[in-house]
Amino acid sequence: MGLYQFGQFVCRCFLSSSYKVEIVGKENIPSEGGVLLCANHISNFDPPLLGAYIDRQIHYMAKQELFEKPILKGLLPRLGAFPVKRGMSDKQALRRAMNLLKDGEMIGLFPEGTRSKDGVLRKGLAGAGFFALRTEATVIPCAIIGPYERKKRLKLVYGKPLDFTAYREEKRSAEEATAYIMEHIGQLIEEHK
Repeated sequence: MGLYQFGQFVCRCFLSSSYKVEIVGKENIPSEGGVLLCANHISNFDPPLLGAYIDRQIHYMAKQELFEKPILKGLLPRLGAFPVKRGMSDKQALRRAMNLLKDGEMIGLFPEGTRSKDGVLRKGLAGAGFFALRTEATVIPCAIIGPYERKKRLKLVYGKPLDFTAYREEKRSAEEATAYIMEHIGQLIEEHK
């Protein structure tokens, strides 16, 4: 068992013992090929939740500051995370994510860019749409429906893959593509809350 799989096991144990976790739509995640998981962001526990109950490894962009902390700087890369400078266009992080998707890996993204403290879905940043348009990755919208409160129901919904063929052919903008993703995340939240 590798470090990532061990981390998944620990996260599953913690999440399942702390909350009434319900996973919906796991079958929507392809077993191979580049995948972009796009979810709403309500807690620091969202990244572990997103990946704890599926078989594939998820890579995340994590804020640069985390990689400056003594324990995390060695641990995060081994868990599939890579740094991104927030508040600016980080070409190195974008290139890394593009390469991972093209190599058939899975990226987890929170298009809102930061946690929503009140749980209300915010407008997404253009990054998710950029990756959806520039790669052939399968885009899966995900809804995390909380709250993260002890022994309360916590639901994670993996939606059906989104088709970006028309968006690519019509040369639509990254902002429009992100809005399409956010619309589907919002629909999943409404349907499953």
